[in-house]
Amino acid sequence: DRMGFLLPTTRMVDAIYEQARVRLAPQPMTPGAAMTTTRYFWAHNQTVDGQVGNRAGALTAGQKKDIVLSNRLYSNPGRIAIYGWHRTNGTPIQPLSTVHGAYYADYSHGVRLVSRTAYVNGRARPLAEILADPAYAGILSKEGPIQAPERLMAALYR
Repeated sequence: DRMGFLLPTTRMVDAIYEQARVRLAPQPMTPGAAMTTTRYFWAHNQTVDGQVGNRAGALTAGQKKDIVLSNRLYSNPGRIAIYGWHRTNGTPIQPLSTVHGAYYADYSHGVRLVSRTAYVNGRARPLAEILADPAYAGILSKEGPIQAPERLMAALYR
């Protein structure tokens, strides 16, 4: 929020995966209490770095589940929405979920930020405005219009 970005929606995460130059095969680690430890984060990061190799800097997808904007957060306050970690066939391991509390994090979660500015017919518009617009929201969201997405992000750290 302070840096001037928003989180993506599930539809945006799918589009990013489709357009990514580097698509990584997910590398899940053994689930359990250790998956929230620094050791797990480090080990998974090393795995992802090894997969990326000399392609660093290219649009990359498949390395993590994305934290996303979702209307579900309005009915599930204090939660975080996660989605993605696409398999090489394009289907996500993680369907949209709000099961975890807003402060939960494990090695499989990633943060991908998107610009607050989008272009519609060549004209710059605030992304939040497009997400809330019933005529355009379907381009960016499978859930219909998302009102006040900045409020959904604020729920993550308030």
